[in-house]
This record gives sequence, C-alpha cells and structure tokens, in this order.
Amino acid sequence: MREIQVHELKRVELKNPVMIEGLPGVGNVGKLVVEHMIEELKAEKIIEIYSWYFPPQVFVNEDGTVRLCKNEIYAWKSPKLDMLILSGDQQSITNEGHYLLTETYLDIAQRYGVSRIFTLGGYGIGHLVEEQKVIGAANDRELVEEMKNFGIEFMEEEPGGSIVGASGLLLGLGKMRGIPAVCLLGVTSGYLVDPKSAQAVLRVLCRILGIEMDMQALEERAKEMERVVERLKKMEQAQAPVRMDEELEYIR
Repeated sequence: MREIQVHELKRVELKNPVMIEGLPGVGNVGKLVVEHMIEELKAEKIIEIYSWYFPPQVFVNEDGTVRLCKNEIYAWKSPKLDMLILSGDQQSITNEGHYLLTETYLDIAQRYGVSRIFTLGGYGIGHLVEEQKVIGAANDRELVEEMKNFGIEFMEEEPGGSIVGASGLLLGLGKMRGIPAVCLLGVTSGYLVDPKSAQAVLRVLCRILGIEMDMQALEERAKEMERVVERLKKMEQAQAPVRMDEELEYIR
C-alpha cells in the first residue's frame, strides 16, 4: 500500500461543481451534514481514498468482516448545480498527512474543475449552546462580504484563531491554487456529537447553494440529542457543591 491511494470507482462529467467537505471533527458537525446530504440527494460514490496517515485500525462490519479506514468522494448532478461531496472515516494522525491528503483532495477538485469549496465543521466553545449560529472564514475578502449576506458571522475583531485539519487547509492550500473556499463552523459545546449545530450549518449551506433539502432525519437526531443534554443538565444541577472544609479534610 502506498502512502495515499486513490481508487476511482467511476468517472463522471460535471459542470463547474462545488466541493463540500465534511470529515470528522469537533461535534462531528461537518460529517453529520455531508452524510445527510449524501443520503437525501442519493449522491453516487465515485472515489475511495486510503492512506497510511489514517489511524492504524480497521472497522468491523456487521457480517464480521473488516475494512480499512477510508475517505470517500460522492458526485451529484442537477440542472442548476453539480457537487462533489467529501466524507469519510478519519482525518490524518500526522501533520505531514494532513497536508498530503489535502493536496490529494485539491488535485481531485481541480481535475473536476471545482469552482468553489465549502468546508464544514464545529466551533467548540466548551459549554452547552443556547443559541445556534454559524461562524465563517474564507480565503478571499470578497467571499467574506458575500457570505455575510447569508447571516454568517465573521470574527474580524477577534484575530488569532485557527481551523485545524482539512477544513482549514483546504482554504489555505486552495488559495495557493486559485480556488475560492469558505469554511462554515456551527457553534457547539465540543463535548458531544451535535446534530442541532449540523442543522444550522446545513440550513445556511442550502441557502448559499440555492437548494432545498428535507431535514427530518437530522431534526429527529437533534431532538434525541436535546433529550440527552437535558438529562446532563439535571445531573449537573443535582450535584451538591463541595464545601472547602470538606475538600481540605479529604486532602489531609
């Protein structure tokens, strides 16, 4: 096995497609969005990507067989919009792998004439989220202004942040290749898989792309997670605070 192996299952003709990336990350927000899109749009898998930069493990299938970790690219065509959707099992476990895999994704994007890239992820804030919102970043100033029209917030007065992994590198390395790219980050606690944050990101993405999509399955997952969060809140409230004298007595 080579360090990165690209298996092209089918070659399709696309017209100026956009690429949507949603690999595992904070709250699994991006992954939830693209999995939902693939299912609802009935997108067709055209590429599998294997790499020794993925974790050294295999996944066990329901029938007891195993498979290697892989990332996948799906294609979707419509009269108004064509898409490539990047999803998968893992991101790289090394810095070098992040760069090499991202260059591989961009090679594929350029081969298909991708006109714009949207990367999706979660913006962890370390506590439960009361109000859903989507934060953005882009590799072009004009794109920033364009995306503001869709209600995306840009933290221009709070510089110094970073976007780790493919979601960030596709913007940085994409700029070097002249490909406009935007990152959409749903605000999330960062503790749990967050379908509610994924819903917020998907709504914004659909408005940008000018498409409609049934969100019932994602809505049901969000309601289930809300029930989990409520139980966690009750557990937190039920915990009595520890008095300082009790804590000191324990330390002694």
